[in-house]
Amino acid sequence: MLNRLFGKPKEQTNALATLEKLSETLEMLEKKEKVLMKKAATEVEKAKEYTKAKNKKAAIQCLKRKKLYEQQVEQLGNFQLRIHDQMIMLEGAKATTETVDALRTGAAAMKAMQKATNIDDVDKTMDEINEQTENMKQIQEALATPIGAAADFDEDELEAELEELEGAELEEMLLEPATTAPAAPVHTVPAGRQQIRPTAQKNTADEDELAALQAEMAV
Repeated sequence: MLNRLFGKPKEQTNALATLEKLSETLEMLEKKEKVLMKKAATEVEKAKEYTKAKNKKAAIQCLKRKKLYEQQVEQLGNFQLRIHDQMIMLEGAKATTETVDALRTGAAAMKAMQKATNIDDVDKTMDEINEQTENMKQIQEALATPIGAAADFDEDELEAELEELEGAELEEMLLEPATTAPAAPVHTVPAGRQQIRPTAQKNTADEDELAALQAEMAV
């Protein structure tokens, strides 16, 4: 990090020593400030005691020393402010240098990638990708086509053939001889005992089966 900020190793060492020195000085000034503030408070307490003892001269001397301590405290505060300002400047310079270094590294990497990438190669690669995609699409469409879907049938020819089959079947049904049930013999019975017989004749089992078959073929 310091290498990017200050460059040479010697400069790095000097910068690090400067930062450490500033930090140590700031800590020392803060401690000294606390001591002076404590001394100023002590002088105030002494002045109060001398005032109670009616020793005005001694009380004034205490207040004078208090003022001197306060002046030193104010001076130390200014010193601390300057040190803080110097440390902030160094930190800002450090952040700026790191940012510039990062941008420089990124620009160099981008330049290297652009140098390695040729626009003609990109166009060629895209053409190859598009061609392979189109070929794969055609293969998938061919595999998805149902078996026999590509055969070309004449719908009119199929309709004519179907009509011929229906006509032949109907003609066969018409030419088939119809069977009738034999007439029942007439028996004479004496008057008075004559019974009324039904005129309708029952179909045999074969006739019923034939009639059902003809009905199905007619449909």
